[in-house]
Amino acid sequence: MPVSARPRALPALVGLPVLLFALITWQVVADGPLVGVDERLSGALVHPDRISELLSDLGNVQVAVPVLVVALVYAAWHGRASGVDRWWVPPLAGVVAMALVPALVAPLKEWTDRPGTPAVPPAVGYYPSGHTATAVVAYGTAALLLFPLLRSPAVRRTLVVLCAVLVLGTSYGLVRRGYHWPLDVVASWCLGVVLLAGVRPAARRNPDGGRTPPGVSRSTRRSSSGTPSSSSGPS
Repeated sequence: MPVSARPRALPALVGLPVLLFALITWQVVADGPLVGVDERLSGALVHPDRISELLSDLGNVQVAVPVLVVALVYAAWHGRASGVDRWWVPPLAGVVAMALVPALVAPLKEWTDRPGTPAVPPAVGYYPSGHTATAVVAYGTAALLLFPLLRSPAVRRTLVVLCAVLVLGTSYGLVRRGYHWPLDVVASWCLGVVLLAGVRPAARRNPDGGRTPPGVSRSTRRSSSGTPSSSSGPS
């Protein structure tokens, strides 16, 4: 893909989730017809059991954030050991994205003041789902940071599938257990995608997949592979 096409791809990636999030939020605040559909769908899906409880726990901070921390530490170590310029940028982008989850979700919960499902004690502040947003950003960021560092296509596919399974498992557990309405979860998917769109460019800063040997800069590697430099003489 040409480099010039990448800036145009980002608005397209972010635009649809932003519009969908705005639509859902408007419906929740205005108690629109979409809310009625959401409540009927929840009534058909809710069936609390042990499995849904365990799956919903995948969105706990105590579970998802340690996974992200491991990916952040590995990406930072690998980038520095490989001599990548500004190796700290991808991990920092991941930290910022994770920090923005509570910073955005908490005010939205207070503003929308949405009550919970009949399966939970009476309370408000269920929109959007903080557990879902945590899972999307934590597992998604971990996948984005590790993906360029993996050489095997099979391992890369496994990483993407694992990330999707964790996010979808969390989402299913939250709805099935009755901790959240389906729209709470969908809105957090949208929010998470927007935050991950900010991490993606930083995570792709090392396009060679981290294969530069430790202590060797990429410019040095290009010279050693046959690209002439101004200081090279006749062989």
